[in-house]
Amino acid sequence: MPRSSPRVAAHRRHKKVLKFTKGQYGSRSKLYKRANEAMLKSLFYAFRDRRNRKRDFRRLWITRINAAARLNGLTYSKLVYGLKLANVQVDRKVLADIAARDAATFGKIAELAKSQLSPA
Repeated sequence: MPRSSPRVAAHRRHKKVLKFTKGQYGSRSKLYKRANEAMLKSLFYAFRDRRNRKRDFRRLWITRINAAARLNGLTYSKLVYGLKLANVQVDRKVLADIAARDAATFGKIAELAKSQLSPA
């Protein structure tokens, strides 16, 4: 029995990779070897940055909360500690949204946190 070459399977695989890298610059979208390298790298970046996006958003929320807290005479850490003492369970995403959109409500939350902190 003669050996068969993987022509159809290889062609399909090559087409799939080239379709994936469509729109990339130069040989990264034309040549299989370069396209495969580009595809693997882009999949690695996508995997890594799905995790980094969570980190980046948390940093953004903390920055926004800190800015709003300082307008109300608190620091971020004191605000969060005061809310913990008051048993207010609001996550940073919601707190940052309130800080950005509704300053009056955030002011009430900050006052609640302030009231829980012991005078020093």
